[in-house]
Amino acid sequence: MLADYIAPGNRVELKATGKIWMDEDARTKHIYMSKVMDITSDDRIEVLMPYEKGRLVLLPVDGEYSLCFYSPKGLFQCFSRIVDRYRSDNMYILVLDLTSELTKLQRREYYRFSCALELKSRPCSAEELEAFEMNRKYLVDPGTSLQKSVVVDISGGGLRFVSNFRYEEGSTIYCSYRLPGNANDKEYEMVCTVLKVSELESRPGLFEHRIQYIYIDETSREDIIHFIFEEERKIRKKQT
Repeated sequence: MLADYIAPGNRVELKATGKIWMDEDARTKHIYMSKVMDITSDDRIEVLMPYEKGRLVLLPVDGEYSLCFYSPKGLFQCFSRIVDRYRSDNMYILVLDLTSELTKLQRREYYRFSCALELKSRPCSAEELEAFEMNRKYLVDPGTSLQKSVVVDISGGGLRFVSNFRYEEGSTIYCSYRLPGNANDKEYEMVCTVLKVSELESRPGLFEHRIQYIYIDETSREDIIHFIFEEERKIRKKQT
């Protein structure tokens, strides 16, 4: 049953796979973030129409998309086709038929690098989530309290951290951290979903969190991947 893995409120990525647009059309290559609104059957779902920079992106009926769902049970992927669009209570909804089986996704394209970095985080507010869903932007109130923890590995797709507090699996959090050796002392900010939380057997009271980025600008992602590559290169150089 689809509802055993996916639920209303789960984040979902949409990426065009068909030939509705020309190859040079930026919409064909872009990944849009949205949210599951309803599961009407085992092969039909409704999602929020994506927004970009405060504007609706009118994805076309009959457009074919790959979907990646961010569920507390992990990442799941399938293919789909848009069969309808409609408006309800000032929200614009896409109706999609699933055209393949749901499969568990293992994002191994991002190599995880062991490290020890300070992480600042907190739950996203309802207002921030609404802003994120509308235009993928968010603002952090300088007076907002951020909890501190330690990143133990990072990748271009997510990270793992240990803390003396725990977030709920499936929750959405704001995170920020700095990379050592960054000349600009840049703070990398991102919105993440909490995939898994477990208490450390060896140290009760400490909790390991595995989180996945659901919004990070591509420049920041490239910086993180470049940092990992350079650190790995330094380690290999010392070993030879």
